[in-house]
Amino acid sequence: MILSTSYLGFDLPNPFIAGAGPLSDTPQHAKQVEDAGAAAIVLSSLFQEQSSTQTPTTSPGVVDRYLDLLRKIKEAVGIPVIASLNGHSPGPWLDVVTALEQAGADALELNVYYVATDAEESAVTLEQRKVEMVREIKKAIKIPLAVKLSPFYTSLAHFARNLEKAGAAGMVLFNRFFEADIDITFLKVLSNRDLSNSHELLLRLRWLSLLSANLDSATLAVSGGVHSAEDAIKAIICGASAVQMVSALLENGVGYLSKVREELTDWLEHHEYESLHQMRGSVNLARTRSDYMRLLQSWEKLYLRRD
Repeated sequence: MILSTSYLGFDLPNPFIAGAGPLSDTPQHAKQVEDAGAAAIVLSSLFQEQSSTQTPTTSPGVVDRYLDLLRKIKEAVGIPVIASLNGHSPGPWLDVVTALEQAGADALELNVYYVATDAEESAVTLEQRKVEMVREIKKAIKIPLAVKLSPFYTSLAHFARNLEKAGAAGMVLFNRFFEADIDITFLKVLSNRDLSNSHELLLRLRWLSLLSANLDSATLAVSGGVHSAEDAIKAIICGASAVQMVSALLENGVGYLSKVREELTDWLEHHEYESLHQMRGSVNLARTRSDYMRLLQSWEKLYLRRD
């Protein structure tokens, strides 16, 4: 069975990537992920605030430590290592991308997470700023760039198309928000760091299907909600070229990745597919729209029967 896939221009032996998180915090962990069968690994993010506030000290700064980790992980593994940046605006801090490329990063993942709180700033302004970030980065590096998105854009398909035109070779759907809760006894904010679950995949499936029908060459990866081979299959038939996993591996151990890969192979063989490529994108934009309308109609009929 051929599980190979193409993502960000890389020919990967399978679609499974270890996403940004604790699995890439040491060379030893990265090697374990590779041995379990991951086709690539994404480092945890270096934040705009961290690289914008470097001050001379006797100990290495955050950027220096990140670059050192990147070099060590590159030495430890043979799979592509994708560096990660988290930022919201262009500027001098983006000079770090050149250092990341020189340190051996095979690609860069730009997480454009940003909470829009300024009522005077339009959606167009916000999007243009992020498109400009992509242009600025692509002028500075030759390695491929993926943009990790949130679903909260007025016209996500249009925004993704503009990012592609600016030089993005891929999109990652989606970054996860750690939502705050409220302690009503002590009247304070509680920060939760819950792992994902398969239910979170549903929103990602919709946009994988939509964007895969709208982008010309940018490849898509899913991040968040993939906990089983079934989840991975759903993402791929909706258009994903790669599947990032973090929470499932933290819950079940890195070796769980081998089990998911074997189950994917079994499913493909059982359904008489010859390759992963053969099934990718088989659930398209038109199917998604028609299924949504049928779902709404089914709820209407259910409540009419109750009346």
